[in-house]
Amino acid sequence: MCVIAVYSMKGGVGKSCTAVNLAWNSATKSARRTLVWDIDPQGAASFILNGDRHKKDRARAMISGDIKPTKLIKATDMENIDLLAADVSLRGLDRFFFELNKKKHLGKILGQLKKDYDRIILDCPPGLTETSEQILRNADLVIVPVIPSPLSERALTDVQAFLDSRRRKHAPLLPVYTMVDRRRNIHNQGLAKHPRWPTIPMSSDIERMTRLKKPVGAFAPRSPAAASYAKIWRGIEKKLSKL
Repeated sequence: MCVIAVYSMKGGVGKSCTAVNLAWNSATKSARRTLVWDIDPQGAASFILNGDRHKKDRARAMISGDIKPTKLIKATDMENIDLLAADVSLRGLDRFFFELNKKKHLGKILGQLKKDYDRIILDCPPGLTETSEQILRNADLVIVPVIPSPLSERALTDVQAFLDSRRRKHAPLLPVYTMVDRRRNIHNQGLAKHPRWPTIPMSSDIERMTRLKKPVGAFAPRSPAAASYAKIWRGIEKKLSKL
Protein backbone atom coordinates (compact mmCIF):
# COMPACT_ATOMS: atom_id res chain seq x y z
CA MET A 1 0.00 0.00 0.00
CA CYS A 2 1.29 3.45 -0.92
CA VAL A 3 -0.04 6.80 0.26
CA ILE A 4 -0.13 9.68 -2.21
CA ALA A 5 -0.97 13.07 -0.74
CA VAL A 6 -2.20 15.92 -2.94
CA TYR A 7 -1.17 18.96 -0.97
CA SER A 8 -0.55 22.68 -1.41
CA MET A 9 0.02 25.46 1.07
CA LYS A 10 -2.09 27.64 -1.24
CA GLY A 11 -5.77 27.08 -1.98
CA GLY A 12 -7.44 27.34 -5.37
CA VAL A 13 -4.77 25.44 -7.31
CA GLY A 14 -6.84 22.46 -8.49
CA LYS A 15 -5.92 20.16 -5.63
CA SER A 16 -9.21 18.26 -5.29
CA CYS A 17 -9.65 17.77 -9.03
CA THR A 18 -6.11 16.42 -9.19
CA ALA A 19 -6.78 14.00 -6.34
CA VAL A 20 -9.96 12.64 -7.92
CA ASN A 21 -8.42 12.22 -11.36
CA LEU A 22 -5.33 10.50 -10.01
CA ALA A 23 -7.57 8.15 -8.04
CA TRP A 24 -9.51 7.33 -11.21
CA ASN A 25 -6.30 6.53 -13.07
CA SER A 26 -5.13 4.39 -10.16
CA ALA A 27 -8.35 2.40 -10.22
CA THR A 28 -8.85 2.10 -13.99
CA LYS A 29 -5.41 2.27 -15.59
CA SER A 30 -3.51 0.39 -12.87
CA ALA A 31 -6.41 -1.70 -11.50
CA ARG A 32 -5.45 -0.66 -7.98
CA ARG A 33 -7.82 -0.90 -5.04
CA THR A 34 -8.00 2.81 -4.33
CA LEU A 35 -9.27 4.89 -1.43
CA VAL A 36 -9.79 8.64 -1.63
CA TRP A 37 -9.48 10.08 1.86
CA ASP A 38 -10.77 13.64 1.86
CA ILE A 39 -9.17 15.48 4.80
CA ASP A 40 -10.15 18.97 3.61
CA PRO A 41 -13.20 20.27 5.53
CA GLN A 42 -14.39 21.96 2.34
CA GLY A 43 -15.08 18.46 1.01
CA ALA A 44 -14.59 19.18 -2.70
CA ALA A 45 -13.33 15.69 -3.53
CA SER A 46 -16.22 14.19 -1.56
CA PHE A 47 -18.66 16.30 -3.56
CA ILE A 48 -17.17 15.29 -6.93
CA LEU A 49 -17.30 11.62 -5.95
CA ASN A 50 -20.93 12.06 -4.94
CA GLY A 51 -20.18 11.21 -1.34
CA ASP A 52 -23.21 11.96 0.80
CA ARG A 53 -22.53 13.83 3.99
CA HIS A 54 -22.66 11.77 7.14
CA LYS A 55 -25.82 11.96 9.21
CA LYS A 56 -23.53 13.39 11.86
CA ASP A 57 -20.18 15.09 11.43
CA ARG A 58 -17.92 12.18 12.30
CA ALA A 59 -14.75 12.58 10.23
CA ARG A 60 -12.74 13.98 13.14
CA ALA A 61 -14.15 11.34 15.51
CA MET A 62 -12.73 8.68 13.20
CA ILE A 63 -9.29 10.30 13.30
CA SER A 64 -9.41 10.58 17.09
CA GLY A 65 -10.19 6.84 17.32
CA ASP A 66 -13.82 7.03 18.47
CA ILE A 67 -15.10 5.49 15.22
CA LYS A 68 -13.44 2.84 13.07
CA PRO A 69 -12.56 3.92 9.50
CA THR A 70 -14.58 1.02 8.08
CA LYS A 71 -17.73 2.59 9.54
CA LEU A 72 -17.33 5.69 7.36
CA ILE A 73 -15.75 4.33 4.16
CA LYS A 74 -18.26 4.12 1.32
CA ALA A 75 -18.04 2.65 -2.17
CA THR A 76 -18.37 5.11 -5.06
CA ASP A 77 -20.09 4.59 -8.39
CA MET A 78 -16.71 3.71 -9.90
CA GLU A 79 -15.12 0.30 -9.64
CA ASN A 80 -12.10 0.07 -7.34
CA ILE A 81 -12.66 3.51 -5.76
CA ASP A 82 -13.88 3.96 -2.21
CA LEU A 83 -14.31 7.25 -0.38
CA LEU A 84 -13.62 8.38 3.16
CA ALA A 85 -15.53 11.64 3.00
CA ALA A 86 -14.82 14.95 4.69
CA ASP A 87 -17.19 16.97 6.84
CA VAL A 88 -17.07 20.22 8.79
CA SER A 89 -15.76 18.54 11.96
CA LEU A 90 -12.34 18.53 10.30
CA ARG A 91 -12.08 22.28 10.89
CA GLY A 92 -10.77 21.49 14.37
CA LEU A 93 -8.25 18.91 13.20
CA ASP A 94 -5.16 21.11 13.62
CA ARG A 95 -5.94 21.71 17.27
CA PHE A 96 -6.52 18.00 17.82
CA PHE A 97 -3.13 17.08 16.34
CA PHE A 98 -1.44 19.85 18.33
CA GLU A 99 -2.91 18.66 21.61
CA LEU A 100 -2.27 15.01 20.80
CA ASN A 101 1.41 15.69 20.01
CA LYS A 102 1.94 12.34 18.29
CA LYS A 103 3.60 12.83 14.92
CA LYS A 104 2.76 9.36 13.58
CA HIS A 105 -0.91 9.28 14.58
CA LEU A 106 -2.11 9.60 10.98
CA GLY A 107 0.33 6.86 9.99
CA LYS A 108 -1.30 4.46 12.43
CA ILE A 109 -4.70 5.03 10.84
CA LEU A 110 -3.22 4.50 7.39
CA GLY A 111 -1.71 1.27 8.68
CA GLN A 112 -5.20 0.02 9.57
CA LEU A 113 -6.24 0.51 5.93
CA LYS A 114 -3.20 -1.25 4.50
CA LYS A 115 -4.83 -4.65 3.99
CA ASP A 116 -7.78 -3.26 2.02
CA TYR A 117 -6.14 -0.87 -0.46
CA ASP A 118 -3.20 -0.64 -2.85
CA ARG A 119 -3.26 3.14 -3.15
CA ILE A 120 -4.64 5.78 -0.79
CA ILE A 121 -5.04 9.28 -2.23
CA LEU A 122 -5.22 12.05 0.38
CA ASP A 123 -6.94 15.29 -0.57
CA CYS A 124 -5.30 17.61 1.95
CA PRO A 125 -6.38 20.98 3.34
CA PRO A 126 -4.27 24.00 2.33
CA GLY A 127 -1.86 25.66 4.72
CA LEU A 128 1.25 24.72 6.65
CA THR A 129 -0.27 23.32 9.82
CA GLU A 130 -0.19 20.45 12.30
CA THR A 131 -2.33 18.47 9.87
CA SER A 132 0.03 19.04 6.95
CA GLU A 133 2.99 17.99 9.11
CA GLN A 134 1.23 14.70 9.84
CA ILE A 135 0.58 14.23 6.13
CA LEU A 136 4.09 15.08 4.98
CA ARG A 137 5.55 12.73 7.58
CA ASN A 138 3.34 9.74 6.73
CA ALA A 139 2.83 9.93 2.95
CA ASP A 140 5.01 8.03 0.48
CA LEU A 141 4.74 10.75 -2.17
CA VAL A 142 3.34 14.30 -2.12
CA ILE A 143 1.90 15.79 -5.30
CA VAL A 144 2.00 19.59 -5.11
CA PRO A 145 -0.28 21.42 -7.60
CA VAL A 146 1.29 24.74 -8.61
CA ILE A 147 -0.21 27.40 -10.88
CA PRO A 148 2.63 28.80 -13.03
CA SER A 149 2.63 32.20 -11.33
CA PRO A 150 4.95 33.82 -8.76
CA LEU A 151 2.63 33.53 -5.74
CA SER A 152 1.88 29.86 -6.28
CA GLU A 153 5.53 29.04 -6.93
CA ARG A 154 6.49 30.99 -3.78
CA ALA A 155 4.15 28.80 -1.72
CA LEU A 156 5.99 25.69 -2.93
CA THR A 157 9.33 27.28 -2.08
CA ASP A 158 8.11 28.09 1.43
CA VAL A 159 7.03 24.50 2.02
CA GLN A 160 10.35 23.12 0.81
CA ALA A 161 12.25 25.60 2.99
CA PHE A 162 10.17 24.63 6.01
CA LEU A 163 10.85 20.94 5.47
CA ASP A 164 14.56 21.51 4.95
CA SER A 165 14.74 23.54 8.17
CA ARG A 166 13.24 20.66 10.16
CA ARG A 167 15.90 18.25 8.88
CA ARG A 168 13.53 15.36 9.34
CA LYS A 169 12.50 12.63 7.01
CA HIS A 170 9.55 13.52 4.80
CA ALA A 171 7.93 12.29 1.63
CA PRO A 172 9.38 13.46 -1.70
CA LEU A 173 7.57 16.43 -3.26
CA LEU A 174 6.46 16.21 -6.89
CA PRO A 175 5.35 19.63 -8.24
CA VAL A 176 2.71 19.61 -10.98
CA TYR A 177 1.75 22.72 -12.92
CA THR A 178 -2.04 23.10 -12.97
CA MET A 179 -4.51 25.42 -14.75
CA VAL A 180 -1.87 26.07 -17.40
CA ASP A 181 -2.92 28.66 -19.99
CA ARG A 182 -0.21 28.95 -22.64
CA ARG A 183 -1.83 32.14 -23.98
CA ARG A 184 -0.61 33.95 -20.86
CA ASN A 185 2.95 35.25 -20.77
CA ILE A 186 3.26 34.78 -17.02
CA HIS A 187 2.40 31.08 -17.38
CA ASN A 188 4.88 30.61 -20.20
CA GLN A 189 7.59 32.24 -18.09
CA GLY A 190 6.86 29.81 -15.26
CA LEU A 191 6.90 26.82 -17.58
CA ALA A 192 10.24 27.92 -18.99
CA LYS A 193 11.80 27.86 -15.51
CA HIS A 194 10.75 24.27 -14.88
CA PRO A 195 10.24 22.60 -18.27
CA ARG A 196 10.38 19.08 -16.80
CA TRP A 197 7.48 19.57 -14.39
CA PRO A 198 4.27 17.78 -15.43
CA THR A 199 1.49 20.07 -16.63
CA ILE A 200 -2.30 20.01 -16.55
CA PRO A 201 -3.96 22.48 -18.94
CA MET A 202 -6.69 24.94 -18.13
CA SER A 203 -9.72 23.05 -19.38
CA SER A 204 -13.49 23.34 -19.50
CA ASP A 205 -13.59 19.56 -19.06
CA ILE A 206 -12.03 19.92 -15.60
CA GLU A 207 -14.61 22.59 -14.75
CA ARG A 208 -17.36 20.18 -15.83
CA MET A 209 -16.27 17.66 -13.20
CA THR A 210 -18.20 19.40 -10.44
CA ARG A 211 -21.40 19.42 -12.51
CA LEU A 212 -21.14 15.84 -13.79
CA LYS A 213 -19.56 14.54 -10.57
CA LYS A 214 -17.14 12.39 -12.50
CA PRO A 215 -13.39 12.36 -13.20
CA VAL A 216 -12.36 13.73 -16.58
CA GLY A 217 -11.27 10.33 -17.84
CA ALA A 218 -14.77 8.95 -17.25
CA PHE A 219 -16.55 11.40 -19.59
CA ALA A 220 -13.82 12.91 -21.80
CA PRO A 221 -11.18 10.17 -22.10
CA ARG A 222 -9.56 11.66 -25.22
CA SER A 223 -9.28 15.21 -23.90
CA PRO A 224 -5.90 16.88 -23.25
CA ALA A 225 -6.74 17.04 -19.54
CA ALA A 226 -7.41 13.31 -19.34
CA ALA A 227 -4.17 12.60 -21.20
CA SER A 228 -2.24 14.84 -18.77
CA TYR A 229 -3.59 13.11 -15.68
CA ALA A 230 -2.87 9.69 -17.20
CA LYS A 231 0.72 10.70 -17.94
CA ILE A 232 1.22 12.03 -14.42
CA TRP A 233 -0.18 8.82 -12.96
CA ARG A 234 2.26 6.72 -14.99
CA GLY A 235 5.07 8.86 -13.58
CA ILE A 236 3.75 8.37 -10.05
CA GLU A 237 3.66 4.60 -10.42
CA LYS A 238 7.21 4.66 -11.78
CA LYS A 239 8.34 6.83 -8.88
CA LEU A 240 6.67 4.60 -6.29
CA SER A 241 8.32 1.51 -7.75
CA LYS A 242 11.70 3.04 -6.93
CA LEU A 243 10.93 4.12 -3.37
